Amino acid sequence: MSTDIKPIVKKIDDNAQSLNDFQKELSEGSLKKEKEILLNFPTVYIHNWKNTTDYEVYIGESNNIVQRTKQHYDNVEVESKWQHNLQTNKASLYIIGHEHFNKSLTLDIENRLMLYMMSVERVKKIHNLRGNPQRRYFPDSEVDDIFRMIWKKLQRDNHELFPSESSIRDSAVFKASPLHKLTEEQEEIKSCIIKKIFEIMQTGKKNQLIFVEGEAGTGKTVLNSSLFYEIFSNAEEQKLSSLKCCMLVNHDEQITVYSQIAKKLGLTEKYGEVVCKPTTFINHHTTDEPIDIAFIDEAHLLLTQGKQSYQGNNQLQDVIDRAKVTVVMFDENQILTTEQYWEEQRLEYYRKMAKTGNTYFELKNQLRVRGSKEVIEWIDDFTKNKKISKIPKDSFGYEIKIFKDPYELETALYEKAKSEEHKLSRMIATYDWEYSSKSSPNNRIKKYWEVVIDGWHKPWNKQLEKELARKEKRANKELSWAEQPQTIGEIGSTFTIQGFDLNYAGVILGPSVKYRNGRIVFDPSESCNTKAVRNRTLSDGKKKKFGEILIQHEVRVLMTRGVEGLYIYACDKELQKALLSAIDK
Repeated sequence: MSTDIKPIVKKIDDNAQSLNDFQKELSEGSLKKEKEILLNFPTVYIHNWKNTTDYEVYIGESNNIVQRTKQHYDNVEVESKWQHNLQTNKASLYIIGHEHFNKSLTLDIENRLMLYMMSVERVKKIHNLRGNPQRRYFPDSEVDDIFRMIWKKLQRDNHELFPSESSIRDSAVFKASPLHKLTEEQEEIKSCIIKKIFEIMQTGKKNQLIFVEGEAGTGKTVLNSSLFYEIFSNAEEQKLSSLKCCMLVNHDEQITVYSQIAKKLGLTEKYGEVVCKPTTFINHHTTDEPIDIAFIDEAHLLLTQGKQSYQGNNQLQDVIDRAKVTVVMFDENQILTTEQYWEEQRLEYYRKMAKTGNTYFELKNQLRVRGSKEVIEWIDDFTKNKKISKIPKDSFGYEIKIFKDPYELETALYEKAKSEEHKLSRMIATYDWEYSSKSSPNNRIKKYWEVVIDGWHKPWNKQLEKELARKEKRANKELSWAEQPQTIGEIGSTFTIQGFDLNYAGVILGPSVKYRNGRIVFDPSESCNTKAVRNRTLSDGKKKKFGEILIQHEVRVLMTRGVEGLYIYACDKELQKALLSAIDK
């Protein structure tokens, strides 16, 4: 059993003298097993140095830790900047060994450390760029246990550099990281896309489209992030410094996440700003000089008609016109506003365009909701088929729970959020209460825009950040809405939570979601989301409303946020009664 064998973690000052002392101590010491494991077995190592409050790290693995570390110290030409950091800042080196370590296992531990440390708030840069995830080997079943023991030892030494595993796994950067080990489905699609990209680049073609579809939780963001990073890594290896790539996303909080990832991996330093919004990209690039590759995450958020900041009528086409290759991640069921709405023939045109070039792919496996097939089917029935099935008891531990009033829901979410493992539990609601990001409530009594249900009320959509001190606001600057501590006391909407995960999602279904004659009804007249319920002018000049389908999409986004559980309260009495009756007693 791997848990019976403890890893060895040694920390020394990061300099040549300390390395020599370490080698001498092991060679002359009485601990023969420790000497054997650290000097003769494969090891993993972490160089780190602290600059004021932030860290930079270099993570690697080696069959000869002493020789490899001396190479780092000696190779001033290649690693001059890294050398400068070692010489001018307080630096330390962790050397990690385990008697079960082999080449494949150390590579997996190295990858996991890179994945975790890129998600640590205090780590501002990781210097080594490439991971090397392994497939099956002996003893790959021990990786999780061995890594957990290593991380606990590291955390005991420095909790700033090595915070709790749960805090890392809950971070938005972790969930979007390109360093995740991909599933077989993701890996297969990634390999095909990279091959297609380089084929297109060699032919000199322009305006080519690669189209990836997948529903919420199927791993689109991780695949996109991994592709983006892989292209840059290949460019590094082939010394293609002129390669121009850009990541586009129309969501403010996702822009922040991708920008952090680009900075931590050194992409921003080498290539400039590589993450931006589609409108910014369109305004700063021309069709005459297209960039090499444009990656678009959450492409269903692209605009299909003009607005004040965007004067065109199709952002996807405008991006395609400005890139040799455009890679999009798309989910038709997450379109939320009339300005994002796609007429079927227009959307089908792009699908067909990709299918004709064998560049259409589909992600099918659900990766977010850790529930059984029955749980997924129940959520699908509610959000797609407008029916309430018997609520299943999930053998995997996923919990669907219905609450009789919002007080109970709030109390249950607070209890979950008290636990370090479930602290990313939040309340979210359909957009059925007034809100404006540009003004305060037109009421001297009301301090915030609020969700109000009978006598119960809560602020929502980032209202509590107004009360924070400057230091707290600065600490929250690079955190998603759900990661900010004060948001446990407010309610989010699709505009704060779309694209992100929660441990437990406490969903309030407002008056726009009803139950009549045995069917769920989506009622635009009860919604306060003007972007969803107003008229949309179609390509033939006719005006049409799409409120019902857009509210249906909104509910699906909300009900697919919870990784471990879904808590529900419904304002509509008939819907509430039907949900309570559906509990499998």
